[in-house]
Parts: sequence; C-alpha cells; structure tokens
Amino acid sequence: MDHEVLGSFVLLAIVSLLSVLQNAFFANKVEHESKHHNGKGFQRTGSSAFERVFTANQNCRDAYPTFLVVLWCAGLLCSQAASAFAGLLYLFVRQKYFVGYLGERTQSTPGYIFGKRIISFLFLMSVAGILNYYLVFFLGSDFEVHIKTVTNIISPLLLIP
Repeated sequence: MDHEVLGSFVLLAIVSLLSVLQNAFFANKVEHESKHHNGKGFQRTGSSAFERVFTANQNCRDAYPTFLVVLWCAGLLCSQAASAFAGLLYLFVRQKYFVGYLGERTQSTPGYIFGKRIISFLFLMSVAGILNYYLVFFLGSDFEVHIKTVTNIISPLLLIP
C-alpha cells in the first residue's frame, strides 16, 4: 500500500485497535466477575457487582458502532489528527464511565456526559467535511484548510469539563 495513502488514516486505525483492546478488557471483566461470583462458567445473572459490570459493558457496546462511524467519517472527511485526538479522549472517558459504573452509578454520569460531547464533536466534524465536499462540487470553493484549522483548534477544548 502506498505510504502516503496509509498515512492518511493510520491514526484512525490505531485508535480503532485501541478501542478493540478496551472492549476485550471490558469483556474480560464481565467474564471474571461472572466466574468469581457463580463459580462456574459464564452466567448472565448474578450478584449486584456482576449486574453492574455486565450493564456497564453492555452500555459501552451499545455506543461502540456510533463511535466508530463518527471517528472514521470525521477523520476521512475532515481532519485525521483532530479525530484521532477526540477518539483517544473518548476511550479515556469510556474507561472512566466503566469504572465509575462499577462503584455507584452516579460516578459514571460525568463520563457519560463527556462521551456525548465527544461524539457530538466528531459528528459535527463529519458534517463539516460533507458540506465542504458539496461546496467544492457545486461552487468550486474549498474550505478544507479552514475547517481543519478550526477543528484542530477546537479539539483541545474538549478537555474542558
């Protein structure tokens, strides 16, 4: 594969693979909690600790396809660096959500809200990339440099709680 082409999406691939490792970690926690409290293989019911781990994992899995779609759309259509940065932040926030859910459910709320903000940012990046495509197609005006500049400046603002 051409090195230049590969460079245009390698950061997105790294974030995607890190998210797979995180999902494996979450699944391992569910399996461990099930075996720890049930003494046998995987059981779908169990103690309240197992229920929290299972529910946290399920909630993370429910949001996973949306995360991957907006991560790749934002990275390919707008800015790979800003998208990858937001993706790494999302993985950190998802970890915080998961661990917070294991304690008290109220501890997971900040992670959930912050995760929604990151998904919204990635969605808006994707929309900006699509709009830029059609502006070039219909009007011949390319705002790609401006959009990348704005997204690269705004992405660190995601760190503000």
